[in-house]
Amino acid sequence: MLHILLVTFPFFALVLAGYVAARRRMLPLEAIPGLNGFVLFFALPCMLYRFGSTTPIAQLLDAWVAGLYLLCGLVVVAVTIAFTLNARTRWNDAALGALVAAFPNSGFMGVPLIVALLGASAAGTVILTMVVDMVITSSLCIALSRLDDAQGNGRSAVFDAARKALKGVLTNPMPWAIILGGVASAWAFTLPKPLEQTVWLLADSASPVALFTIGAVLARAQMTANHPMPLADYVPVAMMKLFVHPLLVLAVGSLAIRAGAPLSPSALTVMVLAAALPSASNVSLLAERFGADNGRIARIILVTTAVAFLTFSGAVTLLT
Repeated sequence: MLHILLVTFPFFALVLAGYVAARRRMLPLEAIPGLNGFVLFFALPCMLYRFGSTTPIAQLLDAWVAGLYLLCGLVVVAVTIAFTLNARTRWNDAALGALVAAFPNSGFMGVPLIVALLGASAAGTVILTMVVDMVITSSLCIALSRLDDAQGNGRSAVFDAARKALKGVLTNPMPWAIILGGVASAWAFTLPKPLEQTVWLLADSASPVALFTIGAVLARAQMTANHPMPLADYVPVAMMKLFVHPLLVLAVGSLAIRAGAPLSPSALTVMVLAAALPSASNVSLLAERFGADNGRIARIILVTTAVAFLTFSGAVTLLT
């Protein structure tokens, strides 16, 4: 356990450093979008391309990993909506709350952290779970969030949201970086040496800058959403993310292996650890864009990120 904490501590410490920097205004809030842009459009795509291009293509196309992980994500979305949808929490807040319960921070935190714990062979499985979350789970939840529009406008609003979600996926550089990395892996393609060194340098910067940015984003969200909120509005969803999601993946994956599914125990371990990660920080940006209660979403992300230092470390101890 001590060895695992020594590995995970620097990752969560960087999140805390970004949080403190933003709270104490050592990092101007106006600078956070710039950091986010650097990570999203430069550093993280390069890191994903590097992992994709050096990972066997079979790991990036494992239908059992994608299918089982998607099934568990859909169950988490359905259960979260069923328990949170009420007269006060309508479809917009319930659907985006469900997304934050099912969408782990695989990109900014999961890939570098799980690779540091389990080795480079784990990258392919983490990347595949991230693609499922970005392309399917997030698109579904965004479409469901539009169901509040009534008087015959609900269906058109859902289709409009689905169109916008698809556009968001297509304009997101991360899926394209994964695709290009997979193509490079399949064709054994290598970049020219000067270009490769440039991409690798940007890839090396992804992990520390992304983790620092997570903390800054969480601090900004908390500072701009100061209205009081009962614990029951966000703590149960945070617990769904940290406990129910990984336990569900473990249970479903274990049953599949016992039934003879071609799913390796090592891949299942990576899937469970990905599900045990804290909530993705970019869901806060989606909540702001679609008019949901961003204060609630930010609190869920903050709670999961703070508590995951212990729960994620515990999951690693139990599984490895």
